[in-house]
Amino acid sequence: MTARVVCIGIATLDAIAAVDRLPASDERVEATDGRLAGGGIAATAAVTLARLGVPVSFVGRVGGDAAGRLIREGLADEGVDVRGLRRDASRSPVSAILVETATGLRALAPYLGDRAPIELTADDLRECAAAEWVHVDELGLPAVAALGDADIDTPVSVDDGTGRPSIDFGRATLYAPTAAVLSDRFPARTLEASAEACLAAGPWLVATTLGGDGSIGAQRTAGGIKHASAPASNVDTVSTLGAGDVFHGALLAALLDRRHLADALRFANAVAALSCRALDGRSAIPSRDEVDELLTAGAGVAAGGRP
Repeated sequence: MTARVVCIGIATLDAIAAVDRLPASDERVEATDGRLAGGGIAATAAVTLARLGVPVSFVGRVGGDAAGRLIREGLADEGVDVRGLRRDASRSPVSAILVETATGLRALAPYLGDRAPIELTADDLRECAAAEWVHVDELGLPAVAALGDADIDTPVSVDDGTGRPSIDFGRATLYAPTAAVLSDRFPARTLEASAEACLAAGPWLVATTLGGDGSIGAQRTAGGIKHASAPASNVDTVSTLGAGDVFHGALLAALLDRRHLADALRFANAVAALSCRALDGRSAIPSRDEVDELLTAGAGVAAGGRP
C-alpha cells in the first residue's frame, strides 16, 4: 500500500521512569513505574498516523545494535512501513527520561547518535513523490533540499521544536513550531502576528500547541489569512512526553480528512491529550474511535467542520 505520508527524521529508544520527585545530583530515588518505548519526533508522528489508519512510511537511520533492532521492530509492529529505515554501524539514539508524577515535570538525557544527514535513496524519492505529505523533524530537514533537487513537489510539513536549524520556509507547506520558537523566529506583539509573519515567508499553514491552553493556527486562503484556535481536551494526564509529536501527526491526519482548520486543531488536540494517559509517548496514542468518543463527550465537532 502506498504511503499517504512519509515521515523523515529521528527514531529513538526511550527508557522512562516515574518518580515522586526529580533527584538531586548523586541521589538515588526509587521509581514508581518504568517503561522502555520507542520515541523520536518524526517516528512518533508516524506511529500516530498509523494508529489513526493512515498508511505511513518512515525514513531514517539507526545503529546495528540492540536498540536499533527494538526501534525498527516497534515501528513495524505499529504498521509503519520501515523499508526506509536503514541500520548501519553507528550507535542508535537512546534517551533516559525521568517524569515527576506530581507535576509532570521531566528530566531528559537524550543521546542523539551521530546526527549524520539522512540521505534519500531512489526508492525513498519515489515514495515521497507518490505521497500526499512529507513530514520532517530537525534531523530530516536536509532531505527537503533533496526533494527539490529531484523536482518533487509533495507538500512538506516541518516540526520545529528547537529553533536551531536553518529552514527554507519557501519549501515548507505546514510549519509546526512550539510557541516559543515561533515567537523567536518571527518576533511580534502576539503569536497571531508571528504566525502571519511566518506565512509571509512561505508556508500555507502554521500551527502550534499551547499546552493546557490548546492550540492555534493560521492559514493563507484566497480571501486572506484565516486564524483559528481550539481548546485543550480534558483528559487525566500521566505524562506529556511526545504529545507535541503526536499533535503534529494527528494534524496531518486531519488535513488528509479535508477538515477545516479549527476542526483539524480540535481533532489534533484530542489525539495529543489522549496520548498523555500513559507514561511513555506512544502506548496511549488513540484510535479514531477513541478520538470520536472524546470529542462527542465534550464539545463535539463544530457544525460545518468538514468542507
